[in-house]
This record gives sequence, C-alpha cells and structure tokens, in this order.
Amino acid sequence: MKQNNISHIKKREIQAPIVTSIVKEFIKELGKEKALAILSRVIEKDAVKSGQELARQFNGNSMKELVTLIKEIWCKDEAMEIEVLRETDSEFHFNVIRCKYAEIYNELGEMELGKCLSCDRDFPFNKGFNPEIKLKRSKTIMEGMDICDFRYTKISLV
Repeated sequence: MKQNNISHIKKREIQAPIVTSIVKEFIKELGKEKALAILSRVIEKDAVKSGQELARQFNGNSMKELVTLIKEIWCKDEAMEIEVLRETDSEFHFNVIRCKYAEIYNELGEMELGKCLSCDRDFPFNKGFNPEIKLKRSKTIMEGMDICDFRYTKISLV
C-alpha cells in the first residue's frame, strides 16, 4: 500500500465538513437513533479494517508498533498533544491534553458527531490491530472533558 503525504489530521479536516453534512441529512430522513446506529456500524467496520491495515504497514501489532503509530500518525502535525504516563512492552498509558480532532468538530458545532466519527473508532480499531491490546478510556475532550485518558494494556488470550 502506497502512503501519501497527507497527515491523518489533515484528512479529517478535509472530510469532516462533508461527512457531518451527509450524516445530518440521514438524521433528517431516518431519525437520529437509526442514522447514528448505521453510522456506528460503518465506523466500527472501518476502524477494524484500519487496525488490520496499520498492523501490516507497521510490520507488527505489538504494543511497540501501537505506540509508534499513535505518536507518528495520530499525533502528527500536533493533532494530539499527549502526556505519557507509562510506557512499557505491555502498557501505554497517556492523556491527551490537546486534541485538534475535537477542535475541528467544535468549529463545525458537531461535537456529538465528532465523537461518533472519531473517538468511537478507538475501541474497534484495537480489534483489527491486536485483540490482545485492550483500551480503557473514561473521558474524552470531544465529550467536554479536560483530557482523554487512554490506557492501553496487553492481555494474554488463553
């Protein structure tokens, strides 16, 4: 797969206005509950696929590769400013203290859709990347909190 030079945050910046407009029209036609349920299914499938693709691109799916992709892709161009709390072979705990993804959706007045389109990808992403790496997160900037608290831990499936 050929990499392009457009950063992850730039892609989101380009996509967000049109995607949120499309989703809002679906909400008008189908109702909020049904439209968001469909959106959630689409986002989950795409996130799993993205996890699989990035594991291939990074030639592995260990915690080391996950940390690298978070720092090199998700944080590129200051998309997320993170405060690393713990980084080992089996754990990566960090807080996002600034999130340009949230800023994009905030400018559009679409934080709820931003959560669906961006934050809700994080958990299914791991299914595709490595189901033995679990994510715990109790709050996000997109939901109005001061930080996002990411806690990745590698478990052993027996």
